[in-house]
Amino acid sequence: MNAWVGISGWMYPPWRGDFYPAGLPHRLELAYAASRLTSIEVNGSFYSLQRPTSYHRWAAETPPGFVFSVKGGRFITHMKKLRDVDTPVANFFGSGVLALQDKLGPLLWQLPPSLPFDADRLVEFFTALPASTGEAGYLARRHDERLAGRAWTGVLADRPLRHAVEVRHDSYRTPAFVELLRQLGVGLVVADTAGRWPQLFDVTADFVYVRLHGAQELYASGYDADELAVWADRIAGWTSRGLDVFVYFDNDIKVRAPYDAQALQVQLAARGIMRVPRPEPVAGWTVRTRTTPARTVARPDPWASRS
Repeated sequence: MNAWVGISGWMYPPWRGDFYPAGLPHRLELAYAASRLTSIEVNGSFYSLQRPTSYHRWAAETPPGFVFSVKGGRFITHMKKLRDVDTPVANFFGSGVLALQDKLGPLLWQLPPSLPFDADRLVEFFTALPASTGEAGYLARRHDERLAGRAWTGVLADRPLRHAVEVRHDSYRTPAFVELLRQLGVGLVVADTAGRWPQLFDVTADFVYVRLHGAQELYASGYDADELAVWADRIAGWTSRGLDVFVYFDNDIKVRAPYDAQALQVQLAARGIMRVPRPEPVAGWTVRTRTTPARTVARPDPWASRS
């Protein structure tokens, strides 16, 4: 497989009774989503350090071949702004990320809109990040007392790590930034943000990381068949070049993300790029095959303060 398609996070109350069948236990929501998609972006790690027990459980609850990407902590990217982060980065890797083992995909580092392009800052940060799970395990052992008794630094096999960066300041619209990422081997996130932040399509690594936040309304608007076809053609172009592609829908407010992800998988399957997952019953629940929302009623935005 060269393309993985999924959603950013999976625990959203408005999805219950819509994408998730009414009454489905919350503990089964990951298994339900993972049976219909090929990847999920862990975004809870952006807000706080997770626990090794959670990462172990997530790996166990997903099928073989499933991939998680993991979002780096906002303490590193938004508060410290990538500077003086040796210990926070060690804590991040020691919090259980490595417990995903072979289901660990790219690591996402989303920069805040207030952080302009600074080549020296980026070089200092990305050259200090581990290039493999073995290096990450070694780094994780430098965690501080916050992780005492709850760190995970074990690695069953040494695998390469991929890092991707999402930028949100217009100063990154420069060839110098693109060339720097190529030198560092860091992937540039292709982000669709309803025109709010830069949308850059430069390929800077051996993979492409796509985040679809909504074309018209940030975090809310969906993608119709024609819009998805445009993205499917782009993905086909990337995979034809031997690149791996990871796509995550983050337009979750109106319950569009999981349906759009499923619809994109169908389009990619029609192009011979991937197979559509065959949903398996979860704890006796009936498989749901609809790939468009049951309703599009506007809902209150419970994540108005999200980043």
